[in-house]
Amino acid sequence: MKVCLDGQTALVTGGAQGIGRAIVQVLADNGAQVAVVDIDAEGAAEAAAAVGGKAWTANVADINRMEAVAAEVAAHFGALQILVNNAGINTTSGRVPIHEYSLADWDSIIEVDLKGVFSVSRAVVPHILASGGGRIVNISSIAGLVPLRLQSAFVAAKAGVVNLTKSMALELGAQGLLVNAVAPGSTLTRGTEKLFYGQDGNYSEQAANLLSHIPLGRPAKVEEIAAAVLFLVAPEASYVNGSVITVDGGWTAGYTRDF
Repeated sequence: MKVCLDGQTALVTGGAQGIGRAIVQVLADNGAQVAVVDIDAEGAAEAAAAVGGKAWTANVADINRMEAVAAEVAAHFGALQILVNNAGINTTSGRVPIHEYSLADWDSIIEVDLKGVFSVSRAVVPHILASGGGRIVNISSIAGLVPLRLQSAFVAAKAGVVNLTKSMALELGAQGLLVNAVAPGSTLTRGTEKLFYGQDGNYSEQAANLLSHIPLGRPAKVEEIAAAVLFLVAPEASYVNGSVITVDGGWTAGYTRDF
């Protein structure tokens, strides 16, 4: 898929690796100048260098820092038209029911996955409006559309991102700033490879059970998520506002197994 993003500047959070890095690459491949923002300074620098962009280190939930970063990006590139709110985390202490859920995990996930989208958007929107409008794409999850068990903070945050996206679309669309979301399903990254594959190179039993719910029978590639983002920021998507594109291989379409 090729579109024309020549002369546009995109800020991508969580761009150091995984889905974020694939988004950085596809936007640059289609002509955009890219600012990579990540808490991982080294990874952000590598991702930016690979596409001739520039890196900034920041915690997306830090509003003051994000206001400074947004101003620096706009000043460095001369304008800012695209924001991709991709930064996110999930639980670090295991998947458990809500009455056993870690308070630390709850706070950190809500802080990054939901407050981070608010903080970055709040900082960046004035610069996009000053550029005459543009696009925002928020990365949610199928867990924000069809709640999953044992991930209470993640599903709450990602559901919040869905309705925050729609609210932003209502507020900003008339000013030429279109806001949409992408909801990935299971996606294969370096961080999830061990979850999918056993030592024999085949899908683990747990992964095979998960994939049995997906009509396409496999996890997504990061490039497939990035392609949905590219569509939403493309000039051709000029009448798409407040939408959530689900990229999940059919997982949320309905039951796929006989009972």
